[in-house]
Amino acid sequence: MGDRGTDNHSEVTDFILVGFRVRSELHILLFLIFLLVYAMILLGNVGMMTIIMTDPRLNTPMYFFLGNLSFIDLFYSSVIAPKAMINFWSESKSISFAGCVTQFCLFALFMVAEGFLLAAMAYDRFIAICNPLLYSVQMSARLCTQLVAGSYLCGCISSVLQTSTTFTLPFCGSRAIDHFFCDIRPLQRLSCSDLFIYRMISFSLSSIITLPTIIVIIVSYMYIVSTVLKIRSSEGRKKAFSTCSSHLGVVSVLYGAVFFTYLTPDRFPELSKVTSLCYTLVTPMLNPLIYSLRNKDVKEALKKLLEMKNAIP
Repeated sequence: MGDRGTDNHSEVTDFILVGFRVRSELHILLFLIFLLVYAMILLGNVGMMTIIMTDPRLNTPMYFFLGNLSFIDLFYSSVIAPKAMINFWSESKSISFAGCVTQFCLFALFMVAEGFLLAAMAYDRFIAICNPLLYSVQMSARLCTQLVAGSYLCGCISSVLQTSTTFTLPFCGSRAIDHFFCDIRPLQRLSCSDLFIYRMISFSLSSIITLPTIIVIIVSYMYIVSTVLKIRSSEGRKKAFSTCSSHLGVVSVLYGAVFFTYLTPDRFPELSKVTSLCYTLVTPMLNPLIYSLRNKDVKEALKKLLEMKNAIP
């Protein structure tokens, strides 16, 4: 049985991305929705990176992290959205084995990197609010660079481990992945081997990756809330909370969707597809809007950039 599974695995050259199980007439509507959302992701995140790089007033740790967040959002949504849109028009809906491995690997890399980056941003807000006099010293350019580089490094390590363990599974029978991209749970369903040990390894790896970021975020916000409540003026409390509300909203949406998708029983594939939209497309679309609409510095920088463009004959 083990040899047959291995043989079948070696024969797999492509998969079929089933996508959303809806009537074919709705594929055009879904394509237009994906196209609109992806266009907003491109416009919002490229615009955010441009504003941060061109305005010297935004040369601070918070905006350095925010620029990298836009970069990550832009690239991991680009790993998913274009292929999903192509498949709305495709009859075969196929993706090569190498293409599936690449998509899985890059998505895992950027998702994990985003988790660590959000933890770094929480730590940045903790220093800014709880130790404002030491902020410029503690959040040095070197430390910020190390935190961002560490986020990408953790993403790479996690991606290599998850990709290698997933695609060494013996695949047999159906090649149809019941999802709109190559994700871990739909790929597990195609395996003909006992997944108990694999799932334990996968769960342990996910816990090692996720728990430190969650602990950093929770502890940081516990200290932030404690410090803010000690501020006597209501205006001061409001200003302090406003600097954290955008980040907290992004964290809540991202982690809520991820936990629901990967930590609940795998019984409702269609519901998992819908919730996975939250972190593959909705969050990358909303992040630039949330941070720009609630941020006076970004709005002023955008206004200045538009004025400069209008001034050019």
